[in-house]
Amino acid sequence: MAKQRGKRKKDAKADATEGLPPLNLHAAGIDVGSAEHYVAVPSGRDAEPVRKFGSFTADLHRMARWLKDCRITTVVMQSTGVYWVALHDVLESHGFEVNVANARHTKTLPGRKTDVQECQWLQKLHTFGLLNNSFRPPEEIRTLRGYLRQRENLVAAAATCIQHMQKALTEMNIQLANVISDISGTTGLAILSDIVRGERDPYKLAMHKHSRIRASRQEIARSLEGTWRQELLFVLEQSLDLYQTYQQKIQTCDERIDGQLRSMEPRIDPMSEPIPEPRRGKDARGHQSGFDLRGQLYRITGVDLTRIDGIEVQNAQTIVSEVGVDMSRWKTEKHFASWPRFVPRQSHQRWQSAQARYPARS
Repeated sequence: MAKQRGKRKKDAKADATEGLPPLNLHAAGIDVGSAEHYVAVPSGRDAEPVRKFGSFTADLHRMARWLKDCRITTVVMQSTGVYWVALHDVLESHGFEVNVANARHTKTLPGRKTDVQECQWLQKLHTFGLLNNSFRPPEEIRTLRGYLRQRENLVAAAATCIQHMQKALTEMNIQLANVISDISGTTGLAILSDIVRGERDPYKLAMHKHSRIRASRQEIARSLEGTWRQELLFVLEQSLDLYQTYQQKIQTCDERIDGQLRSMEPRIDPMSEPIPEPRRGKDARGHQSGFDLRGQLYRITGVDLTRIDGIEVQNAQTIVSEVGVDMSRWKTEKHFASWPRFVPRQSHQRWQSAQARYPARS
């Protein structure tokens, strides 16, 4: 037991950089925070090798100028929330090679001293090339990703409004959902709009029945007999207004996504290669895009991703918006499948273990 404790203590004191040649001689480390950033440069570059900077834009530019004066060419920071994003963009605009490291990787390396600040530890690890740079797609893909993530937020908010409307109807014993599969469809929205405008006659409300609805008008009318409570009608009215507002915002977001896709460089010649027929795919919540998404993705990727088993139009859009169209970052298709966790968890863990045991040669 004493030998095991001594071995663990010895391992804890081991330095991950011991015996390694320095690879990045002009490296700096940045400890990113919400209000202030701590920056470390190699000793001898400045009388004060560790400095603190604020998070205002002027402070970030002042940090970049100081790093230039210290002859720094590459910097590393951890992906702390979203606080690193603005700093990354400013440093990149000044010509620095900016690396974003995963915080879990830095904590697993042995040899960190308690009297060394985080930025100094990052600077030391980056000097010896022990940190891997995280993947970040190019600017046009990040723009597309921002629009798509905003659309997902809007769709989720609209789904919450549907739940609130359904809850209010159920508490009034309006069993519309038992005869109509989707209260946010054409028939359901027409009925709900009349209800909030004051119509209470179930047979008049049932006249909005669409031809595709299997239930008869009599069944719909019977489902619309309930207890009309003012506070629940108020909830229904507000939830319906919010739902319609979110639908308008989703449409506006679709226009931005379409415009961003059209601005991206095509990989095929539309005159020589036919674009697949339009197919307006639905997302995970059943919302449909308002433009030919399949054709736009085919134009910028050069292939029809929907021909892959299990990949629908919205899945392909998500992959492109998160990764982009340049696959040169990954050595093989197995590396790519492991990165977004497309493989099962156990297989992913075995793949990571194999990569750690047998690292690829540079």
